[in-house]
Formats: sequence, C-alpha cells, structure tokens
Amino acid sequence: MAGGWRIAILGTRGIPANYGGFETFAEELSTRLAGRGHAVTVYCRERPAQASYRGVRLQHCPTIRHKYLDTIAHTFVSTLHLLAHRVDVALYCNGANAIFTVAPRLFGMPSVLNVDGLERKRKKWNRAAKAWYLVSEWLATFLPSEVVTDARAIQDYYRQRYGKRTTFIPYGAETGKVASTAALEELGLEPERYFLYVSRMEPENHALEVRQAFERVRTDMKLALIGDAPYARDYIRQVRDTRDPRIVMPGAIYGQGYHELDSHCFAYIHATEVGGTHPALIEAMGRGALVLYRDTPENAEAAGDAGIPFRDDLAEKMEGALAMSEAERDALRRRASERVARDYCWDAVATAYEDLFRSIMK
Repeated sequence: MAGGWRIAILGTRGIPANYGGFETFAEELSTRLAGRGHAVTVYCRERPAQASYRGVRLQHCPTIRHKYLDTIAHTFVSTLHLLAHRVDVALYCNGANAIFTVAPRLFGMPSVLNVDGLERKRKKWNRAAKAWYLVSEWLATFLPSEVVTDARAIQDYYRQRYGKRTTFIPYGAETGKVASTAALEELGLEPERYFLYVSRMEPENHALEVRQAFERVRTDMKLALIGDAPYARDYIRQVRDTRDPRIVMPGAIYGQGYHELDSHCFAYIHATEVGGTHPALIEAMGRGALVLYRDTPENAEAAGDAGIPFRDDLAEKMEGALAMSEAERDALRRRASERVARDYCWDAVATAYEDLFRSIMK
C-alpha cells in the first residue's frame, strides 16, 4: 500500500512469538500489515537478535521481571518511547494496559486496546492484581480511542456491564495440515495415536484435570501435555506428578513442531475456562483436529458444532471420541477446518484492523 501508516504494537512480550496468544497475534498481524506497505514497530521485552523480523521493526524496552509488574512496567516504558517516536496509530494488547492508552491520545496519536478476556478471573492473580484488572476494564471504556474484543461473548460483557460499544475482530488461524512429523518422532508419538493438550500450565487452564481424566481412560494412545508458565512452578509440579507411561510432558513447543502436533493428533483437548477466543483452540481446529472443548460461552462460540463439549465429564467424552466411527470423527474435523477458514482468517483480521485504524485516524 503506497503511503502506508506508522503503526506501533505494545503490550506483548514481542516477536517472534514464543510464549502465548498475544505474541502470536502480534506476529501474524504485524507481518501482514508490513507486507501491505505499513511501517510497523513491535515493542519487545527481550533484546532481539536482529533489528527487524519479516519486515517489522523490533524495539526493545526494559521491564521488571516480576509476576505482577512485568506487563505494566514494560508497557509503561514502551509508551514513553512511543511518545518520543510518533506513529499514526498505537495498538495496545492486554486489558491491564488500559491506563497507558490515553498518553498517545494526548499527543495526537489515536490508540486501540485489545482487551482479550476477563483476566481478573485467573486464579494466578492475587487480590490486588484482580482489582487492577477490574479497574482496567472500566478505564478501557473511555481512555483508548477504540476497544477491540475478539469474542462476541466479551463484546456482550462490555455492552451489558458498562454500556460500552466495542469493535469485534476475531483472532486468526491457519488452515490445513503440515505433512512433516519430526516433532512427533522426537517425543515418541505416532500420527493419530495421541490426545493433545496445549496451553500455559496455569490452574484455570486445567492441565491437571486433563491428566487425571486421561489416566481413567482405557486406551493405548498417549497424551501429550504441551506448555509451560513462568510463575506456576508449584502447579506444574502437580501436573508432572504421574507414573502413567502414556503421558508425555516436554514443556513448551513453538513453531513448526507445534503445527506438526496439531496436524497429526487423534484429538485436541481444550480445557481453558478464562479468556476470549483462545488461539490454541482455533489453531487446532484450523489444522482439522477433532476438538474436545470445555463448555464456556467463549469456547462454544469458537467451536460451534465442530467440536465435542465437556464439563465435568472429560474422561467420558474422551472414551466417546474413541468409540465414534471414523466417519463421525472426520465430519467434525472437516467442519472445524471449514469454520476457521470462514470465520478466523488472518488476512481478514488484518483487513479489519486496517479498516478500524482508518476510521479512527479520520
């Protein structure tokens, strides 16, 4: 695009993505916007090995390595840098950063805030952190130029609780399986012979529940529990406390290995209960996985009729998936991939953000 805009993305750990959903979002969106002729800068917590990545400028800013201060400390410093290096629009990620979105506006730069889900419901936060997130919800209703919600359920929440109109733009995912299987071979897994769980291993993501449910299922298939978390050592020790030889727990896996695991699993288990649209869920759907998902409004919105919901009966639902005919499983897998292609396309997401930026810059 000739005469592209200067765009800054703040509030994530940075790119290339090697942590979670917001980082993947920042990478997928920023590289597409850069490919369309925009000058995009992503603020990073780690010092990048190079000045740019796939056409996106990487700007390192320091932070405070602390569970409760990391995000807001880095966004504060990033905002100070932003004020001295003007852009046409600033995109903030994470509702906790709402307080910073007013600063660029005071300097004539519109700001957008992607609030994600209701973070204050996460069990890892203490009372002070939960109170901060609650206050940030309120600040989000008037400090940024525009608020983005990536799930209709979260959009409804802001409208009903605060009377706030938000812009719905979904998360994105790729479709189609990758053919390679190197990650499977490294973990001792066989294609179509393992259940897959991928998430940060924090209590509200229920990795422990998934492990315990699988241990009650009679099958010679394996369970691959993929993930890690920087501030959940005690919980991760609980998850790892098993003698079941069918369970594989290698930690976090990103990039090609992650795509391979999604592409070749027998079924993907999504047990998360807090958040908006969960990247891991729609990414697995896009790869054509058979999906079992915790029945929350946000997860049901994403999966629709293309998955198997569960509540307190995960073991039974796993056994049900094993007992289904191959034709039934293939129908669900096909619907999942088609649903992502229709509703969660990254190129369409990038276009929606361009349209939003254009509207607020006017």
